[in-house]
Amino acid sequence: MAPYLAKASEHPGGAVNLSIGTPVDPTPALVQDALSAAANAPGYPTVHGTLALREAIAGWFQRRRGVAGLDPRDVMPTVGSKELVAWLPLLLGLKPGDVVVRPKVAYPTYDIGATLAGVTSVATDSLDELDAATRARVRLIWVNSPGNPTGSVRDAESLRSLVAQAREIGAVVASDECYAELGWGEWDVQRGGNPVPSILDPRVSGGSHDGLLAVYSLSKQSNLAGYRAAFVAGDPALMANLVNSRKHAGMIVPYPVQEAMRVAVGDDAHVEAQKDLYRGRRERLVPALRGFGLDIRNSDAGLYLWSTAGEDTWTTVARLAGLGIVVGPGVFYGEAGNGFVRVALTGTDERIDAAVSRLTA
Repeated sequence: MAPYLAKASEHPGGAVNLSIGTPVDPTPALVQDALSAAANAPGYPTVHGTLALREAIAGWFQRRRGVAGLDPRDVMPTVGSKELVAWLPLLLGLKPGDVVVRPKVAYPTYDIGATLAGVTSVATDSLDELDAATRARVRLIWVNSPGNPTGSVRDAESLRSLVAQAREIGAVVASDECYAELGWGEWDVQRGGNPVPSILDPRVSGGSHDGLLAVYSLSKQSNLAGYRAAFVAGDPALMANLVNSRKHAGMIVPYPVQEAMRVAVGDDAHVEAQKDLYRGRRERLVPALRGFGLDIRNSDAGLYLWSTAGEDTWTTVARLAGLGIVVGPGVFYGEAGNGFVRVALTGTDERIDAAVSRLTA
């Protein structure tokens, strides 16, 4: 990407870097205050997390995700969500010969996790695409809804069907749901849409969390990427084993961060205010990108516009760099991403407006 960033930087107005999904808006003051108030933390924190944090997360699942009655014992904070994605196959005890399934267009860490565990990663969006021998070896299925980079959302019926298939073959379903609060269109709750369903939603799970794990991060909804604040919840037996394994591996969220998380998951106002900012940026970027000749696919939720000009990925990247705009190449997310670029909404209002001006000039 270095040549394209260098080219974009030559623009008189500087580069508009929309290639990376890192938050740029301030961490909410109430969360900063909670972190500061908990700064005197001389003792070791618990891997499982404080009861107050786990109860707050269970309350969030009920209030925001339609998952009632989640036992706080079946919740655990993690050091961001990426480390859990990378280590989960190993922590679940997968062995050579086992198969991890991940989406065709996906965040690279799913494959890295399989590599670290010495198992096989297979890219597919449907178990029906697998031959019988491969399907019989599947032990872990990653769902990413809303998806990164595509922004695609799986509805409750689609997830329910996948869960049923996974249970038939004895596979765990781990659902990476980090963009669930950022639905657009039919998934924009604040505009009358439906909530993005969780894998733990009773319509999906049938009322049992057996074989299911939901993973969520506060990086995007609360601008906490620098805190490394996320959590996992689900199957009681799996959670107990994960807590024990992570304890011995020292994979512990610091107590001040746990307190910041507790406050963040208990406050909906800052999440909706941040979403309003992203919605405005999205509403300005979408017509500008279309006017430039890009076809925006999926992008029903999340912080990215998954776009194609019907040409080679790098041709599009180069054309946009010529305007001083840096975007993410779709090929970074697997072979199925060829021809696409990922345009992030994570620019300041000033930078987003600069991009719009250049695209429409």
